[in-house]
Amino acid sequence: MLKEKQTSKNISINQDPKNNSKKIKKTAAKLNVTKETQTLPQESSNDLKIDLDLEADKLIAEANKVPEADIDLDDDDDNASVLSSAQEAAAKALASIKIGPKGVYTEDSIRVYLQEIGRIRLLRPDEEIELARKIADLLQLEEEAAQFESENGHFPSVKEWAVLADMPLARFRRRLMLGRRAKEKMVQSNLRLVVSIAKKYMNRGLSFQDLIQEGSLGLIRAAEKFDHEKGYKFSTYATWWIRQAITRAIADQSRTIRLPVHLYETISRIKKTTKVLSQEFGRKPTEEEIAESMEMTIEKLRFIAKSAQLPISLETPIGKEEDSRLGDFIEADIENPEQDVAKTLLREDLEGVLATLSPRERDVLRLRYGLDDGRMKTLEEIGQIFDVTRERIRQIEAKALRKLRHPNRNGVLKEYIKLN
Repeated sequence: MLKEKQTSKNISINQDPKNNSKKIKKTAAKLNVTKETQTLPQESSNDLKIDLDLEADKLIAEANKVPEADIDLDDDDDNASVLSSAQEAAAKALASIKIGPKGVYTEDSIRVYLQEIGRIRLLRPDEEIELARKIADLLQLEEEAAQFESENGHFPSVKEWAVLADMPLARFRRRLMLGRRAKEKMVQSNLRLVVSIAKKYMNRGLSFQDLIQEGSLGLIRAAEKFDHEKGYKFSTYATWWIRQAITRAIADQSRTIRLPVHLYETISRIKKTTKVLSQEFGRKPTEEEIAESMEMTIEKLRFIAKSAQLPISLETPIGKEEDSRLGDFIEADIENPEQDVAKTLLREDLEGVLATLSPRERDVLRLRYGLDDGRMKTLEEIGQIFDVTRERIRQIEAKALRKLRHPNRNGVLKEYIKLN
């Protein structure tokens, strides 16, 4: 308004009609531009918000960049192996995701991560080839360093490493830096591929974030193994490594009791076969049908199915009010302390009573009733042990039992009969 008043005042001073008309048109044009500028934030607030987000993301990206000074190439004593730039970038990208209550990743954190990797430009085929060449140079240098370490027991210094590579120190540093940057760029430009593959393995025992992390490790491995001279794209090659890393992680980490990888793969094939047969028959297939389709025995199928069962906690709440636990309804396989003590006391008293018999009578009763090993022997077997007849063993047993029936001897043992 102030600008409009000031402009109208300037127009009224000039008395020339032609000049006034020209100035009026110019002023109107200026006013229109001013009005459009003032209304722009309201009409394109979303675009403005995106621009602000982009600026903020640029600042975050700058803050997360690894400065070259962190890799001290001049330190001759730095013999420790360091994570590559690509591994550091992947680790920092996931570490920047905030964790919500009880260690659960929030949806906002996932969205932020996906937005960050979505802004990274995809590579052209010629760029992939160029990066692959630089990575191959880096791997050659690392292979020479690994061989030096195995022979000398320590990682080579930068100067020693340059001597191994047979190149001047400055050229070696540049070659090493270009290789690490190429590996980092190759990995970062394909992180979206990791996410797209990880989505297919959700709800299999690992969180989405863990799947991305494991897939990123597979992507790093693919960048190291990629051969650009084969003629196929890097994404085609990397897909196999990402899938392998994710499936291996699921097999190793998704279960409380780890199963071998080959058994986990067999379980997956059984599930797929069951699903296919269900669609084909219109019902749930039988064990015989699944085993026949899988070309395995029913016993093996049952064993694998039993192995695939997930463990359940004994503290699992039972009932609507959840006032009971699963462990309350499971019969214990071991004896309680009272029963254990009672058996110990019974054995001690029984040994005391048997001590009042003669050695042969005591041995016959031990063998006849299995007091030592729990196996009761026949009269014939005991007779062979003592080299006497079956009838003689029967007489010794009867005599020993008559002695035990005397009140002076069996008084202690009667207490256990009353308790039972």
